[in-house]
Parts: sequence; structure tokens; C-alpha cells
Amino acid sequence: MTKLLKWVLTLLIIYAAYNFFFKDSENNGINTHSVALENSINQESITSFIQTLTRELESLKTLFQDAQDFLPDWNVEEKSEDVPKPELAIPKDSPFSIYNISLGDELQTVEKTLGTPQRVTANEYGISWYTYHNNYHNFVMVGYDDNNKVAALYTNQDLIASTNGIKKGTKKEQVLETLGAPLTELRKGMVFYKMAEDRDYEMFALNDSYVTVFFDKHENNTVTALQIVSSSLEENRKDFYVHGTENLKEGFEYQLFDLTNASRVNNNLKPLTWDEAVRATARKHSLDMAENNYFSHTNLEGESPFDRMLNDGIRYSMAGENLAYGQNSSVFAHEGLMNSMGHRENILQKDFASLGIGVAFNNDAQPYYTENFLTK
Repeated sequence: MTKLLKWVLTLLIIYAAYNFFFKDSENNGINTHSVALENSINQESITSFIQTLTRELESLKTLFQDAQDFLPDWNVEEKSEDVPKPELAIPKDSPFSIYNISLGDELQTVEKTLGTPQRVTANEYGISWYTYHNNYHNFVMVGYDDNNKVAALYTNQDLIASTNGIKKGTKKEQVLETLGAPLTELRKGMVFYKMAEDRDYEMFALNDSYVTVFFDKHENNTVTALQIVSSSLEENRKDFYVHGTENLKEGFEYQLFDLTNASRVNNNLKPLTWDEAVRATARKHSLDMAENNYFSHTNLEGESPFDRMLNDGIRYSMAGENLAYGQNSSVFAHEGLMNSMGHRENILQKDFASLGIGVAFNNDAQPYYTENFLTK
């Protein structure tokens, strides 16, 4: 607003000077070249000019005062809300807790602390993620078993407490030294799934739970997120990839959206808004890749993400796309994207305003994820 006012005042001064001097020159037949004009100014002219400018400034001041309630503030900087973090206590009966919540806690106890969930969506364990946050501050996802007891927890914010000193920002070396050797494979039925050697996470079997610690390669390999799943829930999932139902597809989409916004808030950026039309475009591309067995920003017709959005009638001033494939959950997909610099830059692009996400599954139940960011 300050910059705008300065420009308006500058233009007003020029306008007032033009009207005064040039009208005066027309009435008195004075040469309008700059030297002649300069020579024509006398004390009376200066006084008259100041009086005219003062009147114009008073009119402008009144106009801006009347417009205060509806003019936007163009001088506001991008800042996230200041929401207080809860005081974290060391857990008593488990190695880790998130927002002072541990596996086995009752749903009623959790919601006394966190309130009602912002969203409930299906996940890969056959239960739902209940998502709690305050405009994406203090972001937690909680899964409950059939007895309404906590069976799964996740956060990517500074809400991790432990009996061993591990928390958000702890170095990977300290995590490995404290928790010991991580798992390198996961058994599902008669199949062992080996974990990639260049993975950006480590999984540990601890106290009847599977604890996955995610690390941020761009923050010196420090803890960035934590997922805790009860042993019974993990072992009840018989396949690494699960059948892609409509509910699961929608669940992955909304979970990725929420995870993206939680990461933006972590970096003092405003959350994005959901764009339903862009989701339709993203879904079509994910389905096309799943059905035709390819993975690329450019489809088989040679169309870019920007072509696809324009073809669907979506107009934008800037746009971007993230793709992921093969991760068996929204959490693993998001953490992988955050560790890839180009994808991370899209997630943390301060000028993006909205996001649509589309998921599809191939015949082997492997998910394809498409994220389309844009500003209109």
C-alpha cells in the first residue's frame, strides 16, 4: 500500500503541475519549452501551485481513508500464522510419542487433546487416517483400530518426543547409534520386499511397533518425519501394494494435499487451496501412465503438463507438476518428493496458490501420483 500511495502522489504532482503551468502558459501565451516555463515562474505562481497541490492531496487523503475497508494491502509479506506448539512430555510406555499421543491411546483421549479431525481418509492399512491440525500447524495423522485405539501415528512437524532423545532435527548418525540396526526388508506373506539402499528413511521394529524415521537430505540428513504403526496392523497387511479402491485413491490424493501444506507451513509458507478441476487433469494423466505403462511428464501424444491443463480449459499464470510412482503410500510418496530438489521446489514455491492431485493404480496395484500446482 505504501508503494502504491507514493506512485499515486507522484502522478498527482505531475498532473497538478501540468494543469497549472500549461493552462497558465496557454492563457498568457508563454513558450511551453522548459526554459521558457522555468523563466515564467514567479512567487505568485509558486504560491498558487502549492495551494492547488494541497487541495488535491486533501482530496486524495479523504479518498484513501474511505477506501481502507476494501482496498487490499499489497505490502503484506508472506508469513505463516503463529500457532503455539504443545509442551511435549517424554512417553512412559513406548519409545516414541507424537503430540503426547502413543499407540494404544483411546480415541476419546486423543480428541480431548486434538479436537475433531479436519479430514478422515482411507489408507493402505485398511483403516483411516484421522487428520488433525490448526490450519496445518501442529499437524498429526492418527489411525485407529476396531476398538478405537491408536494403531498408527504420523507427523512431519516438531511434535516428536522419545525416551531416547530423538526428535525432529536429530542427525541420522545419532538415530542409528541409538536405535541400532534398521530393517532392510519387510515380509508380506511369503514375499520379502527389500528396501532400496539409497532410501531416505529407516524402519525399526521396536516394542510391538514398526517405527519409520524419515530423513531430510537437504537438511543434513536430519529427522524430518516419523511414522509409528502397531505390529499387528503392519503384519495384518498381507501385500506390500494393496488393491486400489476408489476410497483409497481419494485418500492418497487428499493425504498428499495435506502433507504438502504441512510442509509449506514448516517453511513459513501459506497453505495451498484445493483445485477440483486440476485434480481431474492430474487423475487423467496418472491413469494414462498406469494403463500404458510409462512414467513421464510428457504423455504419449507429446503433451506437456501445461498442454494438458490448457486443453482442459484451465488457465494459469504459472504452473508446475510433480510425479511419483511405486511408493505404497501417500506418506512415502511425499517424503520422497521432498528429498528430490526439483519436486521440493514445487512444493515450497511461495507463488503457487492451489493444487490438484490425481492418483491411479496399475494392474499390479502400484500407484501413480500426479500433483499439479498453479496460480491463476
